[in-house]
Amino acid sequence: MARLGKVARGKRRWVGIHISPPADSRDSCEKAIAVPLGGIKWKMYDCRTDESGTLAIIRVSLGDCEEVTTRLNNSQNISTLTRSGKIRLVRQRMGINHSE
Repeated sequence: MARLGKVARGKRRWVGIHISPPADSRDSCEKAIAVPLGGIKWKMYDCRTDESGTLAIIRVSLGDCEEVTTRLNNSQNISTLTRSGKIRLVRQRMGINHSE
């Protein structure tokens, strides 16, 4: 079966977020993000935790990006740090090395 072409997949945005206090695991990080994003399709790609909190990168559709940013910034423990059409730029801005 042939893969979908780039146009058929739709445009995406990558959103870098900070969760404080730090999440215990990747699963708890996903659960924390899922609460404010109920009803919106998203996928988490990176999740890094240290003493200051958890950094995560999620992928959302271009049409949902503004709503996602608003919902996350209105939630108590989550804030958005950056967003871009390229995950490489979000990782670079957040200081996340993909090879870790």
